[in-house]
Amino acid sequence: MPDQNPLPNPTLRVIPRDQHNVSRRDISPNALRVLYRLRDAGFGAYLVGGAVRDLLVGGSPKDFDVATDATPEEVRQLFRNCRLIGRRFRLAHVVFGREIIEVATFRSNSDDGSGDRETHEGGRLLRDNVYGTIEEDAVRRDFTANALYYAIEDFSVRDYTGGFEDVRNRLMRLIGDPETRYREDPVRMLRAVRLSAKLGFEVEAATAAPIPVLAPLLAESAPARLFEECLKLFLSGHAVDSFLGLERHGLLATLLPETAQALRANRSGALRRMLLEGLAGTDRRVANGEPVSPAFLFALLLWPAYCRALITLQSQGVHAVEAQRRAADRVTVHQLGMIALPRRFSGPMQEIWLLQSRFSLRQRKRVMRMLSHPRFRAAYDFLGVRLAASSEHADDVEFWREAQLDPEHAGLMQRRGADADPDLADGDDGAGDEGRPRKRRRRRRGAPVASGE
Repeated sequence: MPDQNPLPNPTLRVIPRDQHNVSRRDISPNALRVLYRLRDAGFGAYLVGGAVRDLLVGGSPKDFDVATDATPEEVRQLFRNCRLIGRRFRLAHVVFGREIIEVATFRSNSDDGSGDRETHEGGRLLRDNVYGTIEEDAVRRDFTANALYYAIEDFSVRDYTGGFEDVRNRLMRLIGDPETRYREDPVRMLRAVRLSAKLGFEVEAATAAPIPVLAPLLAESAPARLFEECLKLFLSGHAVDSFLGLERHGLLATLLPETAQALRANRSGALRRMLLEGLAGTDRRVANGEPVSPAFLFALLLWPAYCRALITLQSQGVHAVEAQRRAADRVTVHQLGMIALPRRFSGPMQEIWLLQSRFSLRQRKRVMRMLSHPRFRAAYDFLGVRLAASSEHADDVEFWREAQLDPEHAGLMQRRGADADPDLADGDDGAGDEGRPRKRRRRRRGAPVASGE
């Protein structure tokens, strides 16, 4: 049984300005405006959480959060550009153009009987709007590294949970009893993996130990929230390390169950190589400031599941084209039970998959049609990633690279070869020709997904 009083007693340690590297030069001017106005109004005001942590390790925070003893209503009275949000956690957002400074009132970890703190029977925290002191606020945060406060009045860092030393030692440590804290909010398990991947930290042993056992609790989290967590895991420039962390801590089988099952069944390791190569490419794009579509990301993450479903259907005698469509639908529907993938991403994801079989069809008309497809470029990039699983796609990658440079020449050259090959000349895979009468279809030997896949 988990400890019924899981949070430790806070012990304040003040790290003066000359013993840390947090500087106002590296803090958002808008965050400083909020801090100074709260202080001048007589309230305590601190930069808190990830911004302090990232500055201590020499990073550049994207978000700057403020903690204060002012209530959300009092914050709104100080800032005309403020709006209050949230029911589960009542917060104030101070808006400066595109930048939002989030201001949170110190939370207590006790229930005052007002109904503003509500816990699920399993221990999950449903509502938390009981306000308290900075000491109470510190110990109820998730990780020690996130419970550091930068004080504007003397530029010191306030540490109540040992987070300053953990940051120096590059450790992610939960505050309090790990099992109880994970039951309060199972997404903390994903946060442990994500932050350790982002910062290059180790997950402290006691913090890591319950994760494989409690991983199924993620199913209790809102699918929309898990979708957002996946974007943070894989689109922040640390996708490979995040994936390896999910594997290492036993979370992959819960978050992406059919992918995990397919990877286990793929004895050659081709699918895993491809997936890691695709995620490495995602990291490179993020590092270069290039966009990455969630549709492409989930096409990568769920490709092993799609391959396995496709092979299963084809082994049951389902025609290749129909098997592709049914496999895409099946994998998508099954995954939606865990992660709420919006249709604006799931549709393009399926198109990327279904276009893969068309890269072997090189008649002139089909080449032109393929090049004009709105999802061609994403599908072609995906084909390139598949080279990590099998070199048999190399000819297709080279042909379509040339076709993009000179579509007329590539299409006509292939047309002469196709005329000598009746299978290529017919070459109707049916995909994309919905509603057209099919005069004749030659039975094709199941379209390969990838060698070893």
